[in-house]
Amino acid sequence: VSDVQQLVRRKDEIEAQIKACYELLEGQKGVGMHEPLVDAEGFPRADIDVYQVRTARHNIICLQNDHKALMKQVEEALHKLHAREKEKHAKDEAEAMAEAMRQSQSLPQAFAKVNAVSPGSPASVSGLQVDDEIVEFGSVNANNFQNLQNIATVVQHSEGRPLSVTVIRGGRRVHVGLTPKRWAGKGLLG
Repeated sequence: VSDVQQLVRRKDEIEAQIKACYELLEGQKGVGMHEPLVDAEGFPRADIDVYQVRTARHNIICLQNDHKALMKQVEEALHKLHAREKEKHAKDEAEAMAEAMRQSQSLPQAFAKVNAVSPGSPASVSGLQVDDEIVEFGSVNANNFQNLQNIATVVQHSEGRPLSVTVIRGGRRVHVGLTPKRWAGKGLLG
């Protein structure tokens, strides 16, 4: 970026010099780049400083060539800069995808999903939420889970004692302490 800024500063300097040379030509009775410097009889014009006009014209031509070359450098530098940014963006995106893949691979497989939590129930008090994916419920996990009766058995044997429940919530593993007990509603969990 600093290289591009330096090139742009140099370009601005050259443009200022070109402008100054054109102003000098305007100051010489409006003589531009192509008006004749001799009168009708072939003698140098007496109303202008011929040497100054020729020098200004020469400087304008040289500066315009320098400007053209410099603009080519600016263009190449900008292409490189944008290519680097695009490459960096692609690399960052690839790293993010790889990280997401690693995270999704490191999360254990869920065997059940919470579809309702009754307000005021032991499940609600423990922090269990709708759409939590259960990966461990006490001793039950994806490897030994057969049906919901497995969870019911664990709940009946753990009444009044805390159970360790692990869920996946929003792509992250969350541990919840759940104590099955009797409450105003139905069942021991709610």
